[in-house]
Amino acid sequence: MKNFSQLVEGYGRFRSTDWQQQRDRWATLAEGQSPKVMVIACSDSRVDPAQIFDVDPGEIFVVRNVAAMVPPYETTPGHHGVSAAVEFAVQFLKVSEVVIMGHGMCGGCQAALTQDLHGNDPGAGGFVADWVGMLDEAREPVARELGTTGREAELAMELAAVKASLANLRSFPFVKDREDKGELVLRGAHFAISDGILRLLDEDSGEFSPAD
Repeated sequence: MKNFSQLVEGYGRFRSTDWQQQRDRWATLAEGQSPKVMVIACSDSRVDPAQIFDVDPGEIFVVRNVAAMVPPYETTPGHHGVSAAVEFAVQFLKVSEVVIMGHGMCGGCQAALTQDLHGNDPGAGGFVADWVGMLDEAREPVARELGTTGREAELAMELAAVKASLANLRSFPFVKDREDKGELVLRGAHFAISDGILRLLDEDSGEFSPAD
């Protein structure tokens, strides 16, 4: 794995190749952005949306956090980073689609399922436990049917987390309003690290199927 010095070396290659070759594109991006799709993905180093979807800079608006989660709409005091990003993308950039993309072998979903970090102090897993605690309700049927360990249960938790975030996304009044007007489409997806397959959610059936 590369350290920061090696990343800077990569910047040097980018600066002398891609940036030079696409000067017109970068000049346009310097004037502003107009992506049509927002992707909410996990911070996991193995699932970079730009790589998975093979897009250029400026084509998708991305938010990444532990377990690709969207919290429910709330106006209590605090720092609402994901909510601010959703607001900016939906209300100011006017994206036409928002994709929640979970992934296989997600440590955040595993923590939500086992609850091993619950009760830990901040700095010792407490921040993670508090964040993934938003999945406690979605966890219950998974744990009851499949237990809290093993790949089958973990996968079920990952898929349930995508659905939970979609439900939370719809709790934002401005998101629901634009969706109801047909101006915004919400999508669920899951990328499997093990086989590289992207699966898309059919909300009518509740099932995830491989993308064409």
